[in-house]
Amino acid sequence: MNSNKHWLEPDWPAPGHVHAATTLRTGGVSSGGFASLNPATHVGDNVEAVRQNRQIIKAMLGLPAEPVWLEQIHSNKAIDAAKSQSLEQADASYADKPGVVCAVLTADCLPLLVCNTGGNRIAAIHAGWRGLLSGVIGNTVAAMGNQDLLVWLGPAIGPACFEVGAEVREAFIEKSAEFATAFKECGNGKWLADIYQLARVDLASLGIDRIYGGHFCTVTDHDRFYSYRRDKETGRMATLIWRD
Repeated sequence: MNSNKHWLEPDWPAPGHVHAATTLRTGGVSSGGFASLNPATHVGDNVEAVRQNRQIIKAMLGLPAEPVWLEQIHSNKAIDAAKSQSLEQADASYADKPGVVCAVLTADCLPLLVCNTGGNRIAAIHAGWRGLLSGVIGNTVAAMGNQDLLVWLGPAIGPACFEVGAEVREAFIEKSAEFATAFKECGNGKWLADIYQLARVDLASLGIDRIYGGHFCTVTDHDRFYSYRRDKETGRMATLIWRD
């Protein structure tokens, strides 16, 4: 596989039988604001183009099955991907069986991949600030059994671009004073939020310190990433994890 082409592979010490990737915006058939490898059906793209893009992703990554796609609603719900029969409303999925592909779609929100050191439990999490605040990471980790976990933070909006209102900062600090480290005042009652730091603080509270990635910015890296904040009409990247 060519990790420099149409997808990224996490730089993390996961066991060899655990496979993971984030697709880039290149290499597909969609056009306009969705150009070109958009696998999201809910953003207004041509349905046939999305179907073809999903087939391209499945082929180029050598996926063992169709990904378990979610109807993401900025919730804290995590589901067992192996038991999913239809498009479920959730923002994370986990699996403890081989051949099940957990997947989330993002275009500024934070995708997290999780696996245990034994490599028999995996998860994919979609975390915008609402999901982070409501505990989507903690719920997923609890469902996995909370054991010796590695986490990779995929492409998300960078700390210089994520402007939020004071009410967002206050909601996090009300939950834990530790979250104050993720905010920087930028004037007019606004704050810059570091979504990667928000995730790191949350993970630390769960006893997880083996955290990798977290150095991307979807807004400024136009060539590789979709960004809703930048473009409004745009596609999504897929972040996927599966095991042999």
